Amino acid sequence: RSNPYQTNPLRDGVRRYLQLPADQTVLILHAKVAQKSYGNEKRFFCPPPCVYLSGPGWKLKQEQIKARDLGETGFRVCGYMGLDSMSSSLMETQKLSFEEQPDAKGFGCAKALYISDADKRKHFRLVLKLFFSNGQEIGTFHSKLIKVISKPSQKKQSLKNTDLCISSGSKVSLFNRLRSQTVSTRYLSVEEGAFIASARQWAAFTLHLADEHCTRGEFPLREGYIRYGSVVQLVCTATGITLPPLIIRKVTKQYAMLDVDEPISQLHKCAFQFQGSDRMYLCLSTEKVIQFQASPCPKEANRELLNDGSCWTIIGTETVEYTFSESMACVREPVSPVPLITALQLTGGGDVAMLEVQGEHFHAHLKVWFGDVEAETMYRSPKSLVCVVPDVSAFGSDWRWLRYPITVPLLLIRDDGLIYSSSFTFTYTPEQSFIPGQQVLSDVPQDSDKLLDSIHQEFTRTNFHLFMQS
Repeated sequence: RSNPYQTNPLRDGVRRYLQLPADQTVLILHAKVAQKSYGNEKRFFCPPPCVYLSGPGWKLKQEQIKARDLGETGFRVCGYMGLDSMSSSLMETQKLSFEEQPDAKGFGCAKALYISDADKRKHFRLVLKLFFSNGQEIGTFHSKLIKVISKPSQKKQSLKNTDLCISSGSKVSLFNRLRSQTVSTRYLSVEEGAFIASARQWAAFTLHLADEHCTRGEFPLREGYIRYGSVVQLVCTATGITLPPLIIRKVTKQYAMLDVDEPISQLHKCAFQFQGSDRMYLCLSTEKVIQFQASPCPKEANRELLNDGSCWTIIGTETVEYTFSESMACVREPVSPVPLITALQLTGGGDVAMLEVQGEHFHAHLKVWFGDVEAETMYRSPKSLVCVVPDVSAFGSDWRWLRYPITVPLLLIRDDGLIYSSSFTFTYTPEQSFIPGQQVLSDVPQDSDKLLDSIHQEFTRTNFHLFMQS
């Protein structure tokens, strides 16, 4: 059992971190698919992979380096991004310069990455290497898998080929190219609470399939793959801002096709008609997002003529987020590989409760912490750690009087004090059978040892709850 009264510098540091987390977060946004370049052409990835740096820990770390090096140039963050098959030569990667945004996040974008036909792989990952400008390496971070395609599929999609279909609840990006010119590319984005068409930054939107018979006030969401003619809702993943219900239409030669109901595929041209409107479509005008009224086709009732600004290309997107904190120690080693927790599995109970932590990038130098209490941890594989669940008494003397659940965050901490936070928590819940009527807090009876033993037994015969915060 951990002694809650013993002075422990590491535990004190974890407590300070829990009170005021100084996290550093690296967020990578990228498309799910990439179109291959043939011969001398360079089909740059669209939308371009983006990196956001956020969290108060970046400023804290930069101030530490600045104070130590007594210089002004050592604390800027710079990076390089390339494909995972490339050699370490920086000539084959693209340099990222991070600019600070109004929300204090650092933003960098790799606009000139492509995959040539000499690369025969069907999938690849992006690799991001981050440094401080004094040469100190921060770490190496990978994207999720990206599927390589030769060109957008022109065939009617089958739900058997789910790789290219877009499902309800998945994330997408929308971009527009006037007269198919790459220099005119605009991405649907959100800025200061409004939808805009940006030439620089793109937003990921969660695409929900909705019940087409519902009113605008309610909006029950459904599962399944998105088909043309479906009523959908676009929700910005960063801000939660939502467009009104839209009917997604297939676009062929600048015509919206009203009678097509096939599944939507990656990099398809589509249009978004406002539900219940008179042929009004989502449209861009320079950097503004407006409504455009399509023209009916007298000879073909199943078509409506659009303008260039109403024709969007849709593509699935992925995000991967790495969070760590160097606040407890002056870490000289790279922070990578950054472990990612994906699931928890509890076995046993009471004094023999064991928790399996499942995920990626685990190694033998990691310990699982329940809040500010270190757990006995065993390394099983890069995808699994197993630890002994600490007794609730390890959280301090107050446990004796608690009759309500205790929830603590789950952390992974490296040997050198580097903290990796997670979105998972662990909850100790007392048995409902032990809610005695007598007042324990003010008047401790003479047989308090028996009472405390009883409380202790109830807590160690606890119901454990594991859940992930959204």
